[in-house]
This record gives sequence, C-alpha cells and structure tokens, in this order.
Amino acid sequence: MEGKESTIYGLRAILEAVDSDVPIYKVFLQRGLKGDLFRELESALRKKGISSSYVPVEKLQKMVSQNHQGAVAQISPVHYRDFEPLAEEILQQAEKPLFLLLDHITDVRNFGAILRTAECCGVHAVLVPKKGAAPLNDDAVKTSAGAAFRVPIARVDHILDALYYLQAAGVQAVAATEKTDQSVYDLDFTGPTALIMGSEDRGISPAVLKAADRKAQLPLLGEIGSLNVSVACGVFLYEVVRQRRLQGS
Repeated sequence: MEGKESTIYGLRAILEAVDSDVPIYKVFLQRGLKGDLFRELESALRKKGISSSYVPVEKLQKMVSQNHQGAVAQISPVHYRDFEPLAEEILQQAEKPLFLLLDHITDVRNFGAILRTAECCGVHAVLVPKKGAAPLNDDAVKTSAGAAFRVPIARVDHILDALYYLQAAGVQAVAATEKTDQSVYDLDFTGPTALIMGSEDRGISPAVLKAADRKAQLPLLGEIGSLNVSVACGVFLYEVVRQRRLQGS
C-alpha cells in the first residue's frame, strides 16, 4: 500500500483499527486517562505488540485539532509482511536467500537509507522488531527513495526467534560487530545468509550476537571507532554482492 503517513484518533476508531490489523506503528495515549474503553485499548495494544507512549494532553492537541478522546495513532504508509510465510516463500524460491535483520535501529533516516541499499543489493527481506525500532513513517519512506515499497519488510516479536528460524532452515547468520577480529572480507557470503545490523548506540544485543554463526567487522583506518550504521550496512551488503557476482562469473 502506497500513501502518506496517516493519523487516526479516538478510542473506538483506534481500537477497531487494531482489531482489523491496520499497520499501526505508534499510539499516543493521554497520561492519567481512565475508563473501560481506554483499558480495552491498552489491552489490545499489548496483545498485538503495538508500541505506545503515555503523553500529556497538550501533545495530543498538537497532533490533531479534533476531539481525540485521549488517543492518537499513526499508521505506517507501508504494509508489513508476516514473517514465517514470507521466509518460507523466499527459502523455496530464491537460489541464494539474503535476509537483513535490523536489531533495534531507531533512527528513521538510517532505516530509510538501509532500505534503499537493501533494495539495490537484492535483499529478499528486511526483518525488524515490533517494539523499539524506528517507525516506517514518511521520513523513512522518503529517505528510502521508494525502496520501502519494493523490498518486503516483516515485523517480528523477537529478532532472536527469527534468527533461530532462519538458522534451522540452513541460513548462516552473520553479525556486523566491532567485537571480533574477523574481517568482513574474510567471510563467505555466497550461500544463504542473514546479515544482522545493530542499533546506533548499543550495537547488536548480546543474545543475538551470541547466537550468530559468524561475526565480522569493517577495517577502520582512521581514529573514529565506528561508521554510521547505514553506511556500514552498505559496505557489508556490497561485499555480499561482490562475492556473488564473482561466483557467477
């Protein structure tokens, strides 16, 4: 679905959207609000794993001028795919599946830039967690230059569970991390691969890093200790492209 970021408001309207699996990426709830319908909405958000924040009423009033009833939701302009059916489709059809797992990337422009590179590099699917990740909003879509509509994106409850699922299907998991002496240029990316990129501030979470089959870092020749995550992701993905092109030549 292409279109602009949409905002809906009102307790009943948002509750119906949640029940209908509308791709909501964030709900803002009025701090201190009570009532049966409000509690029903809270419960539905928790059940579906939809991110929510409790904010002052002034913030809601800035978001919408109409009667918001204490709740405003923002809808993603792009539909997410269900992970397991998508993964099975890719594993059955792609000769060399390439998955990109984003472990809590929080900056929307980094997210958009990564999606753009992923599409250019032939990534078959991008996986993001349902909670604690950058929203796929207008800024992310614009930065992606339309790639958000072309590369399949799936939200998962836990990156680690998705990783285990792919590993069980014979996909090697490679973690991009500074916590290794292994260079990205020494790894073999010609087989089925899931590349894992970590968050801007903390990197890959310890449990996911431990579960990875391989760890790789980029050689840094200057004094700065790391690259922007979208830039690092581009370097890793183009190493995958380089190796696969050489194998096919």
